Amino acid sequence: MQVYCVGGAVRDELLGLKVKDKDYVVVGSTPKSMLDAGYKPVGKDFHVYLHPKTHDEYALARTERKTAKGYKGFVVHASPEVTLEEDLARRDLTINAIAKDSAGNLIDPFNGVADIKSKTLRHVSNSFIEDPVRILRAARFTARFTDFTIASETLALMCQMVVAGEVDALVAERVWQELATGLMEQKPSRMFEVLRDCGALQKILPELDKLWGVPQPPQHHPEVDTGVHVMMVIDYAAKQNFNLPVRFAALMHDLGKGTTPADILPRHIGHEVRSVGLLKDICKRLRVPNDCKELGVIVAKFHGKLHQVSHMRPSTVVEFLTELDAIRQPERFKDFLKACEADSRGRTGLENCPTPEADLALKALEAAQSVDAGAVAQKYTETEKIKAAVFEARIGAVKQVL
Repeated sequence: MQVYCVGGAVRDELLGLKVKDKDYVVVGSTPKSMLDAGYKPVGKDFHVYLHPKTHDEYALARTERKTAKGYKGFVVHASPEVTLEEDLARRDLTINAIAKDSAGNLIDPFNGVADIKSKTLRHVSNSFIEDPVRILRAARFTARFTDFTIASETLALMCQMVVAGEVDALVAERVWQELATGLMEQKPSRMFEVLRDCGALQKILPELDKLWGVPQPPQHHPEVDTGVHVMMVIDYAAKQNFNLPVRFAALMHDLGKGTTPADILPRHIGHEVRSVGLLKDICKRLRVPNDCKELGVIVAKFHGKLHQVSHMRPSTVVEFLTELDAIRQPERFKDFLKACEADSRGRTGLENCPTPEADLALKALEAAQSVDAGAVAQKYTETEKIKAAVFEARIGAVKQVL
């Protein structure tokens, strides 16, 4: 029985990055031997085991054979006869197919170390085409390792996989998992650019893919292209370390511009409402979590209206805050403002532009929250009168800050 550290832990150590989790592959062992040693099996097939003390994952060396489309269409074979090189050969990229033994020696049969030095993302073998998740993973790695590029022959395989319909077999949960992880990387725009280059984005998120080449008014958007703008928005959100719901909302906020009638371009009248409908379709299709969906909807619907706050009457501002449910959900409202900030600053030459409307809206919210609704309610007995009185009190408070 031989144990090797493998995958991301070895890769990140070679890159000088902090190692979060360590994974190990065990050669020459059996499920019974692992159980007898106190390891706890996890997963349906019990080829992976948790160390009894460290809880690190130890997987039996295994091979995979493709039997059907999709990332689940594999037969896995684990036995004491499977070698380390055979196990490494089933991995996606060479930089993830490096192992290290207990003495610290590297086992690198697919030249992953050289690819780390040349900053190249390259497939291990042609079996890469058997798993469509690898398209998403390769794209995601470009968002994490921003100075790496995908080898031309690997990109060609990814294109081949899209044409062969492998992407169509992806399940919603796995697509969302990879997209969400990529959105939280250092430069998420790179992931979507790679997905566009291989044709996968048109299959996974056709609503987003349509945005490239759609013009916007240059006086408001010097970058002009809507797709370029959205990529700048999500990269700004990443640079500010905004959370996943904010980044998702930033990605989805302008979907409606892809359906603007050609005869009114570059204007996009009513794109907010169209964006909401398209966003809801995506959330249903990919089973997007509710916090991301809810923030995405209000950002898509109201991001344009925020710019009007400084010109609104106090009553309109309170109506705006009420429609956004800002008084009951102030943290979500703050996330809304962050996504709108990213929208404003995700434009060429305007990366540091002021956002006075967001500042004013936040002050208005604080003023509205300062009203003691309970105290106001004690003066009345009828529900409608209570609502009206609280509304008027909030108008008075907001008026002081406008």
